[in-house]
Amino acid sequence: MNNHMREAQESDQVVFRKSSYSGENGQCVEVGLAADGGRWLRDSKDRSRPPHYFTAGEWMAFIAGVKAGEFD
Repeated sequence: MNNHMREAQESDQVVFRKSSYSGENGQCVEVGLAADGGRWLRDSKDRSRPPHYFTAGEWMAFIAGVKAGEFD
């Protein structure tokens, strides 16, 4: 089984959450914890599309950037 197929199967078993700040308009993303510490990210408007995977290092760098105001 190749990595893409393995990852797709794993993402089917992930519990996704969206922010408590999210409104009811459906304009959100949902995040799920991967078995290896990475994160899965999907569009809450269209859950039929495959989620995106980010390694733990990529996710930590993103969170650090958010906290540092890099995306303001």
